[in-house]
Amino acid sequence: MKKIALLILCILQFSCSGQGVGKINGVSFVASREEVAQGHIDEVVKVNANHAAIMPFGFIRDVDSPNIVFDTDRQWFGETKRGALQYIEMLHKNGIKVMLKPHIWISHGEFTGTMAMKSEESWQALEASYEKFILNYAQTAQEADADIFCIGTELEQFVKNRPGYWKRLIRKIREIYKGKLTYAANWDEYARTPFWEDLDYIGIDAYFPLSEEITPSIGQLKLGWKPWKEKIAALSDEKNRPVLFTEYGYRSMDYTAKKPWLVDLHDEKVNLVAQANALTAIFEEFWKEDWFAGGYVWKWFIRHKEVGGDQNNRFTPQNKPAQEVLSRYYRSE
Repeated sequence: MKKIALLILCILQFSCSGQGVGKINGVSFVASREEVAQGHIDEVVKVNANHAAIMPFGFIRDVDSPNIVFDTDRQWFGETKRGALQYIEMLHKNGIKVMLKPHIWISHGEFTGTMAMKSEESWQALEASYEKFILNYAQTAQEADADIFCIGTELEQFVKNRPGYWKRLIRKIREIYKGKLTYAANWDEYARTPFWEDLDYIGIDAYFPLSEEITPSIGQLKLGWKPWKEKIAALSDEKNRPVLFTEYGYRSMDYTAKKPWLVDLHDEKVNLVAQANALTAIFEEFWKEDWFAGGYVWKWFIRHKEVGGDQNNRFTPQNKPAQEVLSRYYRSE
């Protein structure tokens, strides 16, 4: 029996070995109240991550408000420019590359993709405010020598209604920041994003619905990926750009792959197997593809020992079987 178990382990290690080679094996490194210490970074290293997304925030009152408030002393340290610089410095010291990925937070957690103005005057005000916000962080990315800069996250209506603005904004960003650029399009938005040719990666927040099973098997999940994967690969070929999952992940709960984007306090039963299976399926489907650049798992908190665990049904893989899946597929040997 022991020999059989050892053989299975060896097969698993062999099948996973090398899948993460040359890929962006990233974590979405959640902004905190405090500075990052070496002990926080050690846990990222242990999971074999070679990239981290750093996410400063700007705040908007509601979906039709044009004014973005950012980089204030009322924000958490990690949500500010000073915090982003400190986080990036610490990660770079440990050989971990960084995508700087500024986010917008709308009061009461309204979805940013619905943000739209009601008048031309308000649209112009939003454009001016967003430009100030994003160019501030483009400068931060340049100062910190960030490896990738994400120009926006899940802003479908803003992009749809003002495509010319975004084209001009990308040119302004490139005048400041000299690294690689992407945009984090929502899973149901990316196919209509009009400026992929102007960026270096097709960025997707990959919360695609895959299965309505309580605990879908890896095989069922891979089958669920098939139609989505074909469309993603076709777009990559059409635009001649690699695909980057700017976010991917699953909650450790029943039905995790039915609506993977759910972020409310949805009280489904904890299901650690479903989360681990879903991560395994995404790695096996994408990390071996030449057109696929990698991705950033959602999400990773700096106080590792205090989060996640077997009673937690949220997104983080920390202190769950999903963490072992992540570490195994991120291994680069």
